[in-house]
Amino acid sequence: MTTDALDRIAASLERLRPGPATAPDFDAASAFVWHADPDRLSPVQRVARVDVGLLVGIDRSRDTLMANTQRFASGLPANNALLWGARGMGKSSLVKAIHAAVHATNPDLRIVEIQREDLPTIGRLLDLLRGASQRFVLFCDDLSFSHDDNHYKSLKAVLDGGIEGRPTNVILYATSNRRHLMPRDMIENERATAISPGEAVDEKVSLSDRFGLWLGFHPCDQDQYLAMIRGYCDAHGVVVDDATLRAEAIEWQATRGSRSGRVAWQYFTDLAARRGVRLD
Repeated sequence: MTTDALDRIAASLERLRPGPATAPDFDAASAFVWHADPDRLSPVQRVARVDVGLLVGIDRSRDTLMANTQRFASGLPANNALLWGARGMGKSSLVKAIHAAVHATNPDLRIVEIQREDLPTIGRLLDLLRGASQRFVLFCDDLSFSHDDNHYKSLKAVLDGGIEGRPTNVILYATSNRRHLMPRDMIENERATAISPGEAVDEKVSLSDRFGLWLGFHPCDQDQYLAMIRGYCDAHGVVVDDATLRAEAIEWQATRGSRSGRVAWQYFTDLAARRGVRLD
């Protein structure tokens, strides 16, 4: 194959390669989703969320995250936050609800969701956000890492480190079922097999240390579980007497083997359907 032919092939491949991402119109929506390869920010016109007032049993976490987000939206210093703990207890729901509540009084606040698999591209995302006049809550849901997963290294420099550092108009909120983002057996294995066990463990858990706020979520009790459902009923106009709600809700959670905000919403969805109430 001649040199000219190789040059033509290279030129064709260059034309096929996606160009660098351009910043979207950040006034088009209050929420965006980051997609990689090709890089783009897609606006979300309707975010799936509940009102912050319907989140029961997490008052301390709610108030702490609300205050942190309000400070950030106002241009004041604020911390990255890790929401960790029991599944189904409203970690991701709280982040979305807090954003909606703060955005109502601070219209320049945006939320951008990034998937864990796209963390290696987070530097390119920050380049798009760095020069914008708006302020951004970068949201990564269900963040965790396995033993052969090095994506966490991409995030460490963003949280705390690197020459450029995190843009002042960006903050990161992440949710996880794991306090240290790593499986316990993985941490224990590092202690057992590493030449320097302490250093090996520190390398794995140092990512969670870079979050200034740790907000723990724990399983709810029965009264909180029933209060969640009653709150949903009142908000959506579903009429049911207390005795029926209590009996059915307890039976519903018994079949699931757990109580949580997610289980409460699942029962309420079934109840609303049986009562002919739409949840649009």
